[in-house]
Amino acid sequence: MGLYSRAMKGLVVVLVLWLLVAVCDAESMQYKDPKEAISVRVKDLMGRMTLEEKIGQMTQIERKVATPDVMSKYFIGSVLSGGGSVPAPKASAETWVNMVNEIQKGALSTRLGIPMIYGIDAVHGHNNVYGATLFPHNVGLGATRDPALLKRIGEATALEVRATGIQYAFSPCIAVCRDPRWGRCYESFSEDHTVVQAMTEIIPGLQGDIPASYKKGVPYVAGKTKVAACAKHFVADGGTVRGLDENNTVIDYEGLLDIHMPAYYDSISKGVATIMVSYSSWNGLRMHANRELLTGFLKDRLKFRGFVISDWQGIDRITNPPHANYTYSVQAGILAGIDMVMVPESFTEYIDALTSLVKNNVIPMSRIDDAVMRILRVKFTMGLFENPMGDLSLANQLGSKEHRELAREAVRKSLVLLKNGNGKGDQLLPLPKKSSKILVAGSHADNLGYQCGGWTIEWQGVAGNDLVVGTSILSAVKNTVDPSTQVVYNDNPDPEFVTSSKFDYAIVVVGEHPYTEMFGDSTNLTIAEPGVSTITNVCKMVKCVVVVISGRPVVIEPYVNSIEALVAAWFPGSEGQGVADVLFGDYGFTGKLSRTWFKSVDQLPMNVGDSHYDPLFPFGFGLNTQPAKGM
Repeated sequence: MGLYSRAMKGLVVVLVLWLLVAVCDAESMQYKDPKEAISVRVKDLMGRMTLEEKIGQMTQIERKVATPDVMSKYFIGSVLSGGGSVPAPKASAETWVNMVNEIQKGALSTRLGIPMIYGIDAVHGHNNVYGATLFPHNVGLGATRDPALLKRIGEATALEVRATGIQYAFSPCIAVCRDPRWGRCYESFSEDHTVVQAMTEIIPGLQGDIPASYKKGVPYVAGKTKVAACAKHFVADGGTVRGLDENNTVIDYEGLLDIHMPAYYDSISKGVATIMVSYSSWNGLRMHANRELLTGFLKDRLKFRGFVISDWQGIDRITNPPHANYTYSVQAGILAGIDMVMVPESFTEYIDALTSLVKNNVIPMSRIDDAVMRILRVKFTMGLFENPMGDLSLANQLGSKEHRELAREAVRKSLVLLKNGNGKGDQLLPLPKKSSKILVAGSHADNLGYQCGGWTIEWQGVAGNDLVVGTSILSAVKNTVDPSTQVVYNDNPDPEFVTSSKFDYAIVVVGEHPYTEMFGDSTNLTIAEPGVSTITNVCKMVKCVVVVISGRPVVIEPYVNSIEALVAAWFPGSEGQGVADVLFGDYGFTGKLSRTWFKSVDQLPMNVGDSHYDPLFPFGFGLNTQPAKGM
């Protein structure tokens, strides 16, 4: 045999051996085998990952910067849509799915093919998406006192989120709002932690019911029609001084555990996949840097096994001013126990800082491994490796008739009747459907954007009827009254118009304009102008029911005596027909206040059980009515 032949034979042997090794390696990739235990899959995958790949998993970026090339180059683990961040105006389910899948292809093209998880603020339905069903905000859902309803809302929301190819919802907010001056108070189910605890039933709606033998603290997401949920914001975000957003909560350890922590016990026991950290501080220490609570309490004591995620630029705000010492902020946040950082745009700065901190032994590799293990556990649990791509099989769920009927039911059950006549048998509600002529007035009567509040299409919400698909209260009234009843609409009529028109009665719909977060912080809690003048001009001239659209109790005490009937409708969402259902007696009022209604803002903060408790309407108050017969 010649030298050349022997060399060729040797090369063939080498190639065969290489192929055998490759085949064996592929067969031994346990992380790709769905039959293997999740713990085995996580361990196998982590054993293959470089530091660069691990830090990529700990990075969540905004869709605006999430090109396929960025996903593959930096091994990005998660993407999000911030408020109002959409692929196109009025984007269809198909447009959303195509966008998410294009980003996912970038993630899957990497060496290990780890899928990204896409998150979005679906806080009262799939609220960023045109055509979605928009449910009442949490303050209204708390008034229903109906955990089973919350579970059904979670199920519907999960289907609509999945309809757009998205697998992760930053919901529910389980804050216990202790001061309605807080701009996020409507995101809280109640001032009472027991109500908030009961409403965590939305989590098994979003994620699925955990199996009976499931280990407590381990995340659970039941497949392609469910989403990973996110309990937020850990912890005591609703207890800040004067209700200022992102401010300091001053309370002792026992008070923290008694008021603000209990809903986290329920959320963890129901298998919540992720927990988001609060911007706020506890007794002066930013929660994003609080190792005692994030690691010592949440992870070690409560045995939470999902992943902890920062809020939007949350680690930047560890310092004051924000981003003053970014490397320190990354160090403090990761060492405190944050597993995934919502960067969300300047991601190379974060990746470089974290990489340097690890290579210089400031952050131990064990902390990185803990974070990545938790992230991968959630991804494996929810079947993301087997089903990484979205499809259009659920597109018909977006804004479906069934979901809109569910939202309508939620509106009915959330309405709280605060006054109905003067206590002398002169009740105004339910209203007669058959009348000669009725007036519908107020800035919020024919405005779906105002009706839905913040976190609707845009971060701060919208105005008007163009961007939300639904039924305004004016349309609902017209749908409900007898065909012979003349409905006259005037958003802010003057007294002469009211007196000269000879109305049988009036429905006045006023309230707050949409707001979100710090832009909703308020020291006066007043009804937006010209709401007060509308109440005055109408209710002094004709029998009226005032429907208040708001995210919290507002100043109403000076006007109560001139009003025959008063309804708290909160921010009810897209299905205003639910308001008419109850005003006209097709259903009775059943809602109970989930918040104390103050007389004056000077009383605040004031919660049930306080020594200075002197409310206009107490926590739990709500008049009941019976459905009308033959009206």
